[in-house]
Amino acid sequence: MTQNGEWTESCNAAKSWADRDATNFFSRYFGTVQVGAGTAFVTGYYEPEIAASRTKSAGYDVPIYRRPADLIDVDLGQFSDELKGRKIRGRVEGSNFVRYYDRAAIERGALAGRGLEIAYAADAAEFFFLQIQGSGRLRLPDGQIMRIGYDTQNGRDYVGIGKLLVDRGELKSGQTSMQGILDYLRADPVRGAAVMNENPSWVFFRELTGPGPLGALGVPVTGRVSVAADPKYVPLGAPVFLSLDRAEPNGLWIAQDTGGAIKGANRFDSFWGAGHDARAIAGGMAGRGSALLLLPRASVARLTVRR
Repeated sequence: MTQNGEWTESCNAAKSWADRDATNFFSRYFGTVQVGAGTAFVTGYYEPEIAASRTKSAGYDVPIYRRPADLIDVDLGQFSDELKGRKIRGRVEGSNFVRYYDRAAIERGALAGRGLEIAYAADAAEFFFLQIQGSGRLRLPDGQIMRIGYDTQNGRDYVGIGKLLVDRGELKSGQTSMQGILDYLRADPVRGAAVMNENPSWVFFRELTGPGPLGALGVPVTGRVSVAADPKYVPLGAPVFLSLDRAEPNGLWIAQDTGGAIKGANRFDSFWGAGHDARAIAGGMAGRGSALLLLPRASVARLTVRR
């Protein structure tokens, strides 16, 4: 959508911009474009904090895995020009390349005994939601905090269990907040485990020792500033202006992250930081409205001519 050279003027200007008026800056160096109909759907994510331990012990037995060595990414563009930009993820079994283990297989112990555990969570349902968020804080028994960040996932498509439960009539549409789903999962742990396994996606983590959580650009994401977007449609680093039927996310955001469930031209996931307020807002976020991308004027001019 944009070319690297088209960002040079605005990036150089930002380094020495003395005027604190952001509106002035963006109006001078950027124009707005709309992708397709511009009809946006925005959810929320945050940095959760859950109880965990670096070692397995009573009350801490839910494994948190690092990326396995046998999880392989394949760039299909190396095999066919028609497949450029497409990738698959799996493992080698004998002489065949097969799909990687799904959530149910991993829960049954497919990765056990390989020394991949970086920590053990106390609550399977809480860890399930930490995987959805993609990063989080582990509150260790001694009170210290261990921060973990997304490394990769198993290549399986994400399935939202909230929608499954509504479609089956087991939850009403107003009960699909994170807390509502947590209550459902905990009410019957056996049933809850079976429902979680209907989302075959599994996220692998790495320990973060610096600032975090890190977004797809390799820099920390910022609460109430960063959004996850689909880079096929939104250049990472681009400002996005949202106007929705929810007041909290309205305004200017920066596309700094991606997500397995964030697919499509106007699909965004807003980041709210850490803590109780962030959890409350992110857990119930489902805003609809419009989205405008702010792109360098050279990009806007080129895209307009191309039309």
